[in-house]
Amino acid sequence: MTALSVEQARQTISETEDLILLDTRDNETFAEGFITGSIFIGLNDRFEDWALSLIPHGSRILMVTPPGKEEETANRLKKAGFNNIAGYLDGGIEAWKNAGEMIDLIIQVEADELAMDIPFDDHLIVLDVRNETEYADGHVKNALNISLKTMVDPGVMAVLDEKDNLYILSKSGYRSTIAASLLKRQGFHNLRNLVGGWDSVLQEKKIETEKEQNALN
Repeated sequence: MTALSVEQARQTISETEDLILLDTRDNETFAEGFITGSIFIGLNDRFEDWALSLIPHGSRILMVTPPGKEEETANRLKKAGFNNIAGYLDGGIEAWKNAGEMIDLIIQVEADELAMDIPFDDHLIVLDVRNETEYADGHVKNALNISLKTMVDPGVMAVLDEKDNLYILSKSGYRSTIAASLLKRQGFHNLRNLVGGWDSVLQEKKIETEKEQNALN
């Protein structure tokens, strides 16, 4: 397994077409700063399943991992059938930042902030990336449901507009962070991730929720 310096990683990123920059840290740490264009899939929750769902088979992968998790990440990718691994960023994201390289981030918001913004923002869209069954069983009123598993197809994002203010939620925040990374990779940057996801919405009485009619029967 190859350790790439910041300079080597930068060169690999610039020279490799359709390279997948895969960041496997936890979702909260990822949101605080990551290499532009990275896809987040954390090691702590169904890592292999989401990798298989969202990364094209045969992709060349450059890994950004938690410290000491380089070998585990590579082994889990290989067990899932991903063998074209370019290596990992030596020193991780801290080495990248210390070298003065640019990073991106995801704005994190609490449910009470969403509650305050909903009545006053005509361009606000709550994007619920849970699966259809979860959504039907209860969601923020007028939320748009695009399940994470379908977001590998950029065409599903055609319903979104650059002027939209996207507030992304999943059950607890893991899947919504993946979704935010995919949206950023597709050029959508006007977005926020809801900390605690649907679980936090249920605790915020000022957010109106609803169920699908078939879930009420």
